[in-house]
Amino acid sequence: MEAEELPDFNSSQVTHVSHADVQNVQAELVQMHQADAENIVAQEVDLQQSGVGAIKAEHVNADHSFIGMVNAKEVSMEGGAVGFVQAEKMSAGGYTGAVLAGSAEVEHGMAVFVAGREVHVADARTGILLAQNVSGNVITVLDARGALLVGLVSGLFAGLMLMLGRMLFGRK
Repeated sequence: MEAEELPDFNSSQVTHVSHADVQNVQAELVQMHQADAENIVAQEVDLQQSGVGAIKAEHVNADHSFIGMVNAKEVSMEGGAVGFVQAEKMSAGGYTGAVLAGSAEVEHGMAVFVAGREVHVADARTGILLAQNVSGNVITVLDARGALLVGLVSGLFAGLMLMLGRMLFGRK
């Protein structure tokens, strides 16, 4: 589901959740403090020390929270962790699994996979980084050149193993 497919909210709906567990929340503005939710659909989401399974929103702001998946236009996260982010603009400090964003900023944290047009990294580590433009001091395990090299070496190794297997165990 794309962020553009958010439902229209006819009236101003604000939902505050504090120290509670909820299944599904749908509102114009969702504010959570030390609470958890399974799914949130909203225009704007503000989390403080909370946990959410999936969020679909225009704007998400999370402070020391844990999120499974986010699909939003703009995501800002400080501390905590997120599994998957798909956004036009993303700013994260903390632990991030995978990020697909037009513009991504990773500061004071760690991201396993980051892909975007513009990526800025400051005092952070990434596992795999794919970007058109990268700025900042980034420490990455595997960049685009490294990924190409790993693919070539893996293909060569697999081909050699198949050839060796045919030579040793093939029919004569």
